Amino acid sequence: MKREPLFNIPPVIIAVLAVLALVHAVRTLLLSDDQNIEVLLEFAFIPARYDASVVPGGALPGGFGAEVWTFVTYSLLHADWMHFGVNSVWLLPFGSALARRFGTLRFLAFFAVTAAAGAAMHLATNAGSPYPVIGASASISGMMAAAMRFAFQRGGPLNMMRSGDEQDYRVPAIPLLGVLRDARVLIFLAVWFAINLLFGLGSLPITGSEQPVAWQAHIGGFLAGLLLFSWFDVPESTPPTQPHYDDLDATRH
Repeated sequence: MKREPLFNIPPVIIAVLAVLALVHAVRTLLLSDDQNIEVLLEFAFIPARYDASVVPGGALPGGFGAEVWTFVTYSLLHADWMHFGVNSVWLLPFGSALARRFGTLRFLAFFAVTAAAGAAMHLATNAGSPYPVIGASASISGMMAAAMRFAFQRGGPLNMMRSGDEQDYRVPAIPLLGVLRDARVLIFLAVWFAINLLFGLGSLPITGSEQPVAWQAHIGGFLAGLLLFSWFDVPESTPPTQPHYDDLDATRH
């Protein structure tokens, strides 16, 4: 019996989930409270790190290196197992769809770029804040936005006319301007932004944690995923309809 691709999780998604789980397990099971705080100070994204009037002389550990790597490393940390679990639930469908379309290396690059975009948006809207930001939600938000560019297309994974095989994830993407003319995508956009503003501004728990939601980071990651999708979406070459045995250039990309 043919297995539905939805349940055939790409190896890179399993690897990402394993890394996220391992990082949280080490922090919660092996490190002392003081050591865990040191990890947060060095690898979480803290806007105050970039404001000399708040943290004079670079008092936070990590120095210049941390000013760079925390734009991504914060996405590997989670507040608790519930936070990790909620993010995993969203990562599985949307991350799997992108991993099948992008491949491992482009997917990992996309994860890092959308994480950095989320951190940049949070920094722009929370300059000087001493509160650390952690979690993969910005990258997952970017995955949701990117998936909209192809998932609703005819033959795509969320279309009624899908075939149920890997080609569903390689249908032509919606042009960026076309996003604004697709009613299904606009509804998705409206609902997504409404939920994030509701849970962010209203301080309602969306991750299972009582900590405030960094909704600006979600929006930064989402916008990056929507706008930068084409940077990572290198189309596969289409094999010729008629086989030409003398065509030496008909190799698959």
